[in-house]
Amino acid sequence: MSTNEAMARLDAAVTALRDVDVAAWSDEALQERLAELSTALCALDAALSRIADGIRARGLRIEEPVSA
Repeated sequence: MSTNEAMARLDAAVTALRDVDVAAWSDEALQERLAELSTALCALDAALSRIADGIRARGLRIEEPVSA
């Protein structure tokens, strides 16, 4: 996968995640999806940690963007 394609896919994932608003879900809907959400969140955490660890292993820092 090219660098441009990887970045486009990461941007798409961020956009998709921004659209998830569990506060708008009913308690019943949240309960029904809790196992799926837990699995997805743990997988996301592992993937993000792997990417961040790879960046840090190369001696670079991950910094939050400064707001303009």
